[in-house]
Amino acid sequence: MNDKGHYIDAWDLLIAHPPCTYLSNAGARHLWKGHVLQAERVMKGIEGRDLFMHFWWADVPQICIENPIPSRVFCLPQYTQTIQPYEYGHPYSKKTCLWLKNLPPLFPTDIVTPVATWCPSGSYSKRHGQQHKGMFTTDRAKNRAKTFTGVANAMSEQWG
Repeated sequence: MNDKGHYIDAWDLLIAHPPCTYLSNAGARHLWKGHVLQAERVMKGIEGRDLFMHFWWADVPQICIENPIPSRVFCLPQYTQTIQPYEYGHPYSKKTCLWLKNLPPLFPTDIVTPVATWCPSGSYSKRHGQQHKGMFTTDRAKNRAKTFTGVANAMSEQWG
């Protein structure tokens, strides 16, 4: 920050958004290709799980980890709650899990009616109506990773 080093003796709150590409349930369909287990993808999932667990077991008294519904293959701990962008002022659905340690559940701040799914996974959008087609057809991974400002504001106001 400002090209200056800072010493932090200890953190009191960690809000982590680890990469979910290989951990999410949406990506689980890529673990098998032609009835063959994709070992490289499994290894990347294990690495992702290990990073997730480093956050979960960090020496920080209050922890929140945000990620989508995980694939059961990687045996993450059970999430504490799920939230939706439309509960925080954004008119989209995008189910997001929060793993909370020593933090109260996040409560909605501005519930609005969802008009569409933010960015659905895989074939889901092909089997459902227009509202489930999602907002993006390109840069899906980048757009799926978005943390909505309403959610970030709620976290900072309720836990900061």
